[in-house]
Amino acid sequence: MPVLHTLLRLGVPLLAAAALPTVPAPPAAAGSVAGSASAAPSASAEEPGWRAEPVSGSGGSAVRPYFYLAGPPGTVLEDRLALVNTTGQEHTVTLRGADAHNTAGGALAVRPARESTDAGSWISFGSGTTVKLPPRTRAVVPFTVTVPPASPPGDHPAAVVATEAGREAGVRVHLRVSGPALAALTVEDVAVRGRGAGRVVSYTLVNRGNVTLAPRLAVRSEGRFGEVAGRAPRAVPVELLPGRRVTLTEPWPGAPVLDRVELTLTVTAPGGARATAATSVWCLPWGITGRTGAGLLALGGATTAALVLVRIRRSRRSRRAPADATASAPVRTPAPDHELTGASR
Repeated sequence: MPVLHTLLRLGVPLLAAAALPTVPAPPAAAGSVAGSASAAPSASAEEPGWRAEPVSGSGGSAVRPYFYLAGPPGTVLEDRLALVNTTGQEHTVTLRGADAHNTAGGALAVRPARESTDAGSWISFGSGTTVKLPPRTRAVVPFTVTVPPASPPGDHPAAVVATEAGREAGVRVHLRVSGPALAALTVEDVAVRGRGAGRVVSYTLVNRGNVTLAPRLAVRSEGRFGEVAGRAPRAVPVELLPGRRVTLTEPWPGAPVLDRVELTLTVTAPGGARATAATSVWCLPWGITGRTGAGLLALGGATTAALVLVRIRRSRRSRRAPADATASAPVRTPAPDHELTGASR
């Protein structure tokens, strides 16, 4: 199963994660069994029968849906992953780190091991890369994140990925390297697609900063006859990672029936990020547009036919002209000259 479809809790905003600092926990032996997992129904054929999750905080009360780690360049950070086998058979799970990224449509996914060159490659499980899970048990596996000394500041999204026989599950790793944080973005390629009530506004968001952004979008519409319905500011359903670009669409239910509209998109995000972009579009009823097009097509056809007829007539005249020029003209006999003798006739 591709990681894209099974990556657990990948869409949790980083801003929320910042409020949940990791509670340091003492390291445990790689792959050690921490105790029996609670009894659970047998896994279905579509499920792997095990799950991966962060070890809870102090006292087991602080449930963490993801890892949040922060530190300066050159530091080594530690945390622990729990693997829970809910079936009656043994499972062998392989662990690795992976870079997280946005797909073109805004979803979050992880890269293959050979393509992970950022924070995913900084994650190490030591000798616990392969873990055997006895039936109905919970294994705790420690791991480290070694931040290179020359790492740039900001967010470095990653994930811990667990694999068995082609089935994968992952846990998000929010990693922030200490240093100046810059929130910046641009909105580009604004266009309107579709017609009638099905019109949508297409646009591209680009994260130009070094921190993850949770954007908000507002759409303002100004027509020739005054302001028309747009969209009030609302959260965009995407978590935009540093350096990534995504192409999104926004419904436009308030599009006018007949008008020329100037659309202005304003995108903001916590940290002071703000960007605007605009485009103009003609809104015409599809029926009128179709009839107008048919009328223009008919007019064009009639004009073409008239031009053809004129050319045919001119051609015929040009063919008759040489024959008329070579026709023999009637010979006119000149009148005889009168002799001037002075005698009458």
